[in-house]
Amino acid sequence: MKLSALRYLVAFADEGSFSRAAARCHVSQPTLSVALQNLESDLGVTLIDRAKGHVALTDLGHQVTAQARRALDEARRVELVAQLGKDPLHGEFRLGVIHTIGPYLLPELIAAMRRTAPRMKLYIEESMTALLADYLKYGTVDAVIVALPFDLPGIETRALYDEPFRVVVPRGHAWAKRKSIAAEDVRGGDVLVLKAGNCFREQVLDACPDISHAEGSLHQGHSIETIRCMVASGYGISVLPAGAMTGPYRADLVHAIPFEAPEPARRVALAWRRGFTRLEAIEALADAVHAIDNPSYAHLPR
Repeated sequence: MKLSALRYLVAFADEGSFSRAAARCHVSQPTLSVALQNLESDLGVTLIDRAKGHVALTDLGHQVTAQARRALDEARRVELVAQLGKDPLHGEFRLGVIHTIGPYLLPELIAAMRRTAPRMKLYIEESMTALLADYLKYGTVDAVIVALPFDLPGIETRALYDEPFRVVVPRGHAWAKRKSIAAEDVRGGDVLVLKAGNCFREQVLDACPDISHAEGSLHQGHSIETIRCMVASGYGISVLPAGAMTGPYRADLVHAIPFEAPEPARRVALAWRRGFTRLEAIEALADAVHAIDNPSYAHLPR
């Protein structure tokens, strides 16, 4: 069985005519007809009803054609994989990013990727760390950008940058004019944190351990943007990543204050499956991140 015969069968199914199918496939009508007869002979079934003055797929022919479409689609995927092997910076790349990084890093990363790998198209999957770990394991994504630690069997990581945390208070708050805040000062029932299951929540509780002594009194939000709005409304204070407080995310209704040294921070990394063949694409992503000029990201040595 030849792929060309499957292409002819699909073309006939679409066109309903030997002549039009042959024209579409850029072959002569006899060539197409013979190829389809040979396909029927190979399969031992009748795919096309050739009644006088009328030709059409049989019921079985419709079923075989549906499968032929899937086979041809998979064949095209094989060609795509081979093409990517020749030029790993061409074609689609599926990148996973955690919720607390994606909105703030991606606009600058995508712009940088247009310069470092203009023919590589990013498809973004934004989710929580645990889900991204599964997506990476099963090949749903090619690589992920997450906060460390991210220790999984068969996964390689490369640390990209450190991102400090900021204390965020509403405008007019008693701390608004302070130059820095000690981690032990961030405590009490008015501290807003993300819901359980988010890695950034755990990093904040580790950085400010005096928050976590009263879990039941913590105000919780589902996203950084929800927490930002709650702070702006005077509902409490919070700790957010510095990248979420710069550029278009800087807001007059909230004020970001650095921590005293040693400043708590998270380390952000790129992770991919061991044996992944498009390492040039991984390098391009790392280069694009390092090309971002944002004071919130302390780039690590390559």
